[in-house]
Amino acid sequence: MIGRSRKLLLSCSILGALAGTVAAQSPPSGLHQEADGHWTAWNPPAVPEGTQVYRVQQGDSLWSIAGSMLGDSYLWPQLWEANQYILDAHWIYPGDPILISATATAQAMAPGDGVVGDPLGDAQGDLADLTEQAGEPGADGSDPFSDLLGGDSSGPGEGWDPSFADEIKPSAPLPLGFETDIYCSGYIGELEEEFPYSIAGSEYEFLTPSLASLKGQTMTGLWGKGDTEKYGLDNGDIVYIDSGRADGLSAGELLTAIEPKDKVRHPITDRVVGRLYSYMGRIRVLSVQEETAIGEIVRTCTPIPVGSRLRIFEPEPVPLRRSTPIRPINFPADNDQLEDAPTIISSVDNIMTLGAGYLVFVDKGEAQDVLPGDIFTIYRKGRRGYPPIILGELGILSVTENTSLARILRSRRIVYAGDVLVIK
Repeated sequence: MIGRSRKLLLSCSILGALAGTVAAQSPPSGLHQEADGHWTAWNPPAVPEGTQVYRVQQGDSLWSIAGSMLGDSYLWPQLWEANQYILDAHWIYPGDPILISATATAQAMAPGDGVVGDPLGDAQGDLADLTEQAGEPGADGSDPFSDLLGGDSSGPGEGWDPSFADEIKPSAPLPLGFETDIYCSGYIGELEEEFPYSIAGSEYEFLTPSLASLKGQTMTGLWGKGDTEKYGLDNGDIVYIDSGRADGLSAGELLTAIEPKDKVRHPITDRVVGRLYSYMGRIRVLSVQEETAIGEIVRTCTPIPVGSRLRIFEPEPVPLRRSTPIRPINFPADNDQLEDAPTIISSVDNIMTLGAGYLVFVDKGEAQDVLPGDIFTIYRKGRRGYPPIILGELGILSVTENTSLARILRSRRIVYAGDVLVIK
C-alpha cells in the first residue's frame, strides 16, 4: 500500500491546499491512455463545441485551476461538479479536460457569501442549498443524507458484484455535515492543555451595585456572590479579556471559547485517551489595550460564562465527498483488517445508542493518517471464526494529532462506542 506522504509526490493534482476540504485516498485504478495520448484513470467526455475548456498541466489541482480560471480558489467545488467524470478530486492528470461551466463563471463574477467568498461566513455559498436539502438529523436518528447519498442505506444486497460500483453514476460533491458540527462540538486533547487567553469579566458585573448589607458580610446565592446581572453570556454580550496588545491580540481577531470537561476513556482498553474540550462559541476582539481587550460574543453554541478559556479561531471548511454505494452486508472486510483499526470512543453528547446524523469521536487522528473527508465503514466484530458485521458509514469532519471528530452518515444497525472502522 502506498503511504499518504508518497501519494502527494505521485499525484500531479493533490489538493493539499484545501486545508482538509477533501482527503486523499488510494490512487485510482485503471490508468489508461486516451486517444489524444495522455494517461488518466478517468473517462473524459467529448468536449462539446464552443465549450470553454482547460487542459490540466503538470502540478495543477482543482484548487489552483479555480484560482486561475475563475479568480477564486474557493470555487473549486463548482469545477468538480461540472466535471463529474472525475470521481476523486485529488486525482486529475495532465491532459484531462476541465470544462468551465457558465454557472461557475457567473458565480466567480458575482459577490458571494460563506465558503465561496468568505471562509468564515455562515451561509457556505452554494453548499447551503445542499445542506438545506439534507436537513438536520431527526430525533429518531433518521438519516438526513439517505436520498442524497445514494438511497437505501442497506446497500445493494445479495449478489452484489464489486464491479457494480464502477457503473454507478457519480453524484455531485456533498458536504459531510454542517458548520455547527465542527464549530459547536469540540475535540479530545491532552489532559491539561494551556490556553493563551481567558474571559476575565463581562459588563454585567459592573451594572449591579454590591449587595453586601454590612461591612465584612457578603450575600451569596445559587451561583455565588450576587454582583452580576447575567452569568450565561450569549450573542451581542460584551466581555473583557485578560490579554491585550502585549500578548499578540489585535482588533478584529476571532477567538474560540472552550470549556474543559471530563476525561475520556477508551471503551475497549479503559485507558485514558485525553480530555474533552467543548466549543462554546466565538468572540470578536473589538479593541485592545496593552494588557487587556474588549470583545463581543458573535456566535453562541452554549451560554459562555466568565472564566472561559480562549484561543485563536481556526476556520475549518466542511469536507466534501462524492457518494458511493455502502459496502454490502455480504462483502465485509477481513477480520485482520479490524486489528488496531480506528475505534469510536464516545459521542459528542454522551449518547449511548447512535445512528445516522450523530457526531462521534474516533481514537485515531492526523498522526495515524486519518484526514478530513475520509469515509470509513463501521463494523462490529462477529463471533469467533465469523466475519464482522457491517453497521454503516461515517465521514471524518475534523482531526487533531491523535483523535478525530466524525459524523455517522448511514446506519443499518445501532452503533455503539467500541465499534471499529475500516477505510472505504
